[in-house]
Amino acid sequence: MMPAARESLLDAARAALARRPWSTVRMVDVAAAAGVSRQTLYNEFGSKEGLARALVRREADGYLAGAERALAAHGTPHERLTAAAEWTASAARDNALVKAMLTGCWSERLPAPTLSAVPFPSDVPAQRRADGLLPSPGDFVAIVRDRAVALLSAPGVPTAETAALARTCELVLRLALSCVAAPPGEGGVAELVRGVLHRQPV
Repeated sequence: MMPAARESLLDAARAALARRPWSTVRMVDVAAAAGVSRQTLYNEFGSKEGLARALVRREADGYLAGAERALAAHGTPHERLTAAAEWTASAARDNALVKAMLTGCWSERLPAPTLSAVPFPSDVPAQRRADGLLPSPGDFVAIVRDRAVALLSAPGVPTAETAALARTCELVLRLALSCVAAPPGEGGVAELVRGVLHRQPV
């Protein structure tokens, strides 16, 4: 299947999920909305579970790409970490699947695929990827923390300083996740993060 058609199927699945609980989303309706046959949909994803896993994987990749952009932007390390924290909170606020992935709290409306790899015989490389491990909330923290350290640390920095930077990055990310569960008041995520970073080495 062409990548554009696969994306159309995932777009159709996400649109259907916005209108009704995942348990009531029908494969035939997703296929029709994407303009393909139901058999084509099954050929690509194998099952409704396979479609759910691929959808969750795509949303996870989108969140991580946004975090990467925030961390790689121009500005001081404090500004870039603040931007990553703001992205984390806004992505979770705007996308129920991202919020569920980051917090581990899956509502009954959402698909809740298992995080472990799921064996499924398929010759479609994308299908095998969808069958692989899905990130847990802790995995997301580790991935973004490690990427932040790689982008923000200078070559030749002593190990102790790198470890301190990693702790600060993780603290900022966990603060952002706490804002997902309990949204902050006036000043928002940025003000909370700036208060933490003022006292932390970066």
